[in-house]
Amino acid sequence: MSRVVRLLDAFAPGDTALGVSEIARRSGLHVATASRLVAELVQQGLLVRLDDRRVRPGVRLWELASRASPTLGLREAAMPSLQDLHGVVGHHVQLAVLDGHEVLHLERLSAAGAVVNLSRIAGRLPLHLSSSGLVLLAAAPEEVRAHVQAAELPGLTPASITTAARLRAEVARVRAQGYALCVGHVHPEATGIAVPVRDGRGDVVAALSAIVPATSAARRLVPALQAAARGTTRRLSAGVPGDGPGRAGLSLGENPLAPDPALPAR
Repeated sequence: MSRVVRLLDAFAPGDTALGVSEIARRSGLHVATASRLVAELVQQGLLVRLDDRRVRPGVRLWELASRASPTLGLREAAMPSLQDLHGVVGHHVQLAVLDGHEVLHLERLSAAGAVVNLSRIAGRLPLHLSSSGLVLLAAAPEEVRAHVQAAELPGLTPASITTAARLRAEVARVRAQGYALCVGHVHPEATGIAVPVRDGRGDVVAALSAIVPATSAARRLVPALQAAARGTTRRLSAGVPGDGPGRAGLSLGENPLAPDPALPAR
């Protein structure tokens, strides 16, 4: 079983298909072993073999993973809020959870012409890099925060957090104000704003975020994000799955990102 897990883990985000030799190299398996396991997984429908002999994950694998996922209820509860929030933001909105020492993105809604966003569904980012990561880190157990602060903190832009001292300060700020605002941390042209999503007991179970252009208007989205998070909490508490847009209580009439001549761009 461990060899099958290593084989499937060879598929990185963005990989559409891989050859057996590449799968063997990435997984550390002998080519003959990888070839035999690939053939068995193809036979079961978990992988699909293409005309050029490469293989890609099959729909059957997605079906089984979705059926067993403990995050399915969270995603369903958040979807109405995400859809309404997306109508307000017009760029990217996303839902993420803490998995180990990383951010795992469960859902993302985007729009044509939206600002650059490096995250993707089922993709991961280090906790220190993004607004969602800072929100999740602020609510994480002390041992998780200590581990992240003691580790190397690579950056993507000059604005990225790269020192433990700055990370501690940013986490403290998030805990005090209840949201994270990261201007240019992942891409110079993008701002990430994130708020915590709580369950019925008040525990933080996810982060809800928006990725928008890096202007001073981005902060105005905080109330809309907080309203979306409260809507998700209500559905989680009631055990009610999401059933379409228009249920999150967000006003779609005004765009908080509309230019304000009284606020200079950043």
